[in-house]
Amino acid sequence: MVLAASAFLFTIFALNVGLGAVAGSTFLSDVQEMLVLFGCSITFAVGVLQREIRTRAHQETGVSDQ
Repeated sequence: MVLAASAFLFTIFALNVGLGAVAGSTFLSDVQEMLVLFGCSITFAVGVLQREIRTRAHQETGVSDQ
């Protein structure tokens, strides 16, 4: 779920950058763009750490993710 939120935030960031490159106008200010990218980075890091914790717990109990 956290990785999906990170993907959503990155999509907003990418659309803003793409729109700025193609049309010359953006829907986010510089500060808003920075906050979206910061939120994307934080949620991605939390998602990766959650996945790592889950993987280690499964390895300790002998259960595989497959």
